[in-house]
Amino acid sequence: MKALVKAKEEAGLWLMDVPEPELGPGEVLIKVLRTGICGTDLHIRTYDAWARQAVRTPRVLGHEFVGEVVEVAPGVQDVAAGDLVSGEGHLVCGKCRNCLAGRRHLCRSTIGLGIGRDGAFAEYLTLPASNVWVHRVPVDLDVAAIFDPFGNAVHTALSFPVVGEDVLVTGAGPIGIMAAAVARHAGARHVMITDVSPYRLGLAERMGVSLALDVRTATIEEGKRRLGLREGFDVGLEMSGRPEALRDMIANMTHGGRIAMLGLPAEEFPIDFARVVTSMITLKGIYGREMFETWYSMSVLLEGGLNLRPVITGRYSYRDFDAAFDEAAGGRCGKIILDWTA
Repeated sequence: MKALVKAKEEAGLWLMDVPEPELGPGEVLIKVLRTGICGTDLHIRTYDAWARQAVRTPRVLGHEFVGEVVEVAPGVQDVAAGDLVSGEGHLVCGKCRNCLAGRRHLCRSTIGLGIGRDGAFAEYLTLPASNVWVHRVPVDLDVAAIFDPFGNAVHTALSFPVVGEDVLVTGAGPIGIMAAAVARHAGARHVMITDVSPYRLGLAERMGVSLALDVRTATIEEGKRRLGLREGFDVGLEMSGRPEALRDMIANMTHGGRIAMLGLPAEEFPIDFARVVTSMITLKGIYGREMFETWYSMSVLLEGGLNLRPVITGRYSYRDFDAAFDEAAGGRCGKIILDWTA
């Protein structure tokens, strides 16, 4: 079968013929239909410092996907051939304290699909049945392909109650835009998103935010005044990983404000912890999705009318992966989809 492989310890990706994966105990064999390109995949393509320590070659990339089940191992229940599925890309041990307590998203021995195990950028994929999410209601294939990052957005946006609250989102990447849309859909009064990309701020406006603020030309304080806020933001969603973004967010929270942080910084940086303490601000780190409560919420949000189509801005045949990756890396885009049927 064809697969997109990190074949060498250098920059680049290679479209190669590799053996079809063999179905193991408790697993499901999936024919991949579409995949989404993630920032993690871009890191692996450039083979930066993180990728060099995280990925052993050769490795089939990819963890955002939708596909059709073609075979299940003996004893697998609730997943059947013909089912349309996506998958949870964090494979957990099932034995540690958190796994046994039902907190699988906190497993200390998590293996990442497409990082520690061959992934979804291929014509076929195997995955433990316990990691498979069956789409029980109709869903657009492009949207189903990005359930993984959509789950990051939902997990972050719903970490704290947002009904009637004023929400600040720093970072208008695709996940930040989806998180802003989720917060608005879930009942936030105002949702302001910040970035330095006019293109992505425009995408956020089309997704229904109250205010998309270019922080090159305006401050968050000015944004608060435009929205008529007297004190500060109740909930912050930090999606950029930028030091200045978190510092500005902390400075503009109301007392007792709550911040969920998904953005991953490239290095350590200082913040004003005196402000965090005296304003009684809560900081919560977010990684991945809650299994599978977040997935349930994702499906219900879509059933309830949340429209993610505007955040998907490009689709390519998998054979044109270089052009797709170039567009994704350029930043003037939303989510980019690879079609494995074209």
